[in-house]
Amino acid sequence: MKPALEFFPAADVPWAAVATGVSERVLARDDATGMLTRILRWAPGLDTSASGPGAHAHVEEVLIFTGSMLDLSLGRTFRAGDFACRPPGMVHGPWRTDDGCEMLEVRYEPAAAPTRRRRPATP
Repeated sequence: MKPALEFFPAADVPWAAVATGVSERVLARDDATGMLTRILRWAPGLDTSASGPGAHAHVEEVLIFTGSMLDLSLGRTFRAGDFACRPPGMVHGPWRTDDGCEMLEVRYEPAAAPTRRRRPATP
């Protein structure tokens, strides 16, 4: 479970390199599951084509704060203010950004399907 955190300045969280051209500010993380909330920054010129499309076992929600990204599979550009909610297994990307972008990403486990109670057979 992610920790309980009262309001704090997100800008106080240092940027950490994730990969070439990608850095993050992790705002909250569940170390047991890897689920997190973070601000992700892609440098201008980043191209994820070499990684191909991606999909995850978790739910991923993304809100672009600044800049833009081109989904190379869809041929569509998404900009500041655009939002995505991706259920487990939803294929997305690869991406390219000419101007760079910053986005909020929230990852969480999918909810378990409710179990149905069987009614006892009536005589």
